[in-house]
Amino acid sequence: MVFSSLLFLFWFIPIFFAAYYVVPAKLRNTALFLGSIVFYAWGEPSYLILIFVSILVNYLAGLLLAGRGESAVPSAKEKAVFILALVFDFGMLFIFKYTGFFVRNINAVTHLSIPDPGLTLPLGISFYTFQIASYVIDLYRGRIKAERNILTLGTYLVMFPQLIAGPIVVYSRVSEELHGRKIEPAAVSDGIMTFILGLASKVLIANTVGSLWKDLGSIGYANISMPLAWLGVAAFTLQIYFDFNGYSLMAIGLGKMLGFNIPQNFNNPYVSTSLTEFWRRWHMTLSAWFRDYVYIPLGGNRKGQLRTYVNLFIVWFLTGFWHGAGWNFILWGLFFFVFLSLEKSFLAAFLEKHRILARIYAVLFIGLSWMIFAITDIAQLGIYFSRLVNITSAGSTDVLYYLRNYIVVTILGCILSTPVLKPLYERIKGRPAGIVMHVILLFVCICYLADASYNPFLYFRF
Repeated sequence: MVFSSLLFLFWFIPIFFAAYYVVPAKLRNTALFLGSIVFYAWGEPSYLILIFVSILVNYLAGLLLAGRGESAVPSAKEKAVFILALVFDFGMLFIFKYTGFFVRNINAVTHLSIPDPGLTLPLGISFYTFQIASYVIDLYRGRIKAERNILTLGTYLVMFPQLIAGPIVVYSRVSEELHGRKIEPAAVSDGIMTFILGLASKVLIANTVGSLWKDLGSIGYANISMPLAWLGVAAFTLQIYFDFNGYSLMAIGLGKMLGFNIPQNFNNPYVSTSLTEFWRRWHMTLSAWFRDYVYIPLGGNRKGQLRTYVNLFIVWFLTGFWHGAGWNFILWGLFFFVFLSLEKSFLAAFLEKHRILARIYAVLFIGLSWMIFAITDIAQLGIYFSRLVNITSAGSTDVLYYLRNYIVVTILGCILSTPVLKPLYERIKGRPAGIVMHVILLFVCICYLADASYNPFLYFRF
């Protein structure tokens, strides 16, 4: 089930929240757990067993690590429990997400014929694996107490607002709310408006500019002109932002309606003046996870310059590979490793002195990075980049057709990807004009969904 569907809006939300608000406070975790299971099972019933087993394994691991203190020396038993829990968590992710990738590449190199198991990627496994792994790691570090109620731990893992595509929420951030939360009318109202804003971002902007990007794939990258290729860069750059930020806003809004404070995931990343700043603003919960659970444990920047760059390489290789089992995702991660290393070495000082050039640089290379991300076929990726510099096609008129159809939403997307209208929105959102605006947005979204044939969530496949 997806948030931007009539099924979710007109069936799941009314039925679930009616039950959630009616039951006693002590039963809200039960209601949320059961509702989340229904939400997930609607799209992936065959993989529910993985979630149940994950809850059980990590719950038992937590009980065995329950006595850990932050300064205590781990016993051999605790080390073994910790390692086995992480092997299970990341092992399930590896089996379902990467087995086919390694089989295909081993066959290509060795000319063997190892059968590809053709496993379907369970929805949300990349996200909920990181969430439950953070619980075990923080327990082992002695930074949190073990959850002794298996239902509460299960509720943390399967909470439907962020189960499938984040934001990534670590247990320590929501543990208090899991054990006791209040439903505040003001928070519910704010949550509804945040949800509508996210829905509009996804449905009205991401889906519309996404249609342009989809059309370029249908035409064939070899057949597009240089101007149209650059328009495609702009289209996908806007699509992935409004798609993922829209989902995150909907998750945050639903969280407020449930009594949770789900962390912000985006902070106007396209106004960045460097790629380093971009990653402080884009998918912030993922960046924080890799910082806290990979980069800092590896030593961060505390063990000399060479070790710092080695640590950066590991983090960005894993970041790319986490997004997808394909060479383009590895290349995408290494693309950022190279540019972030250059910025750390000398480029950041130059960019700091030339702010206009810095913004041009950031927007240009962020857009190019999304092409590496979007085009999974390396040969097609090469063709697309060749079209970006094909000056002989610069005078082609194919771009005019798409400009006539998409120029308004492209300009609107560019404006809304900056904070320029945020002060105005904050002033009016709780006033009658703001309420009317949200009602109109919801109505337009429903009309769009009633007739929509293109409504993907890009991050569902990761």
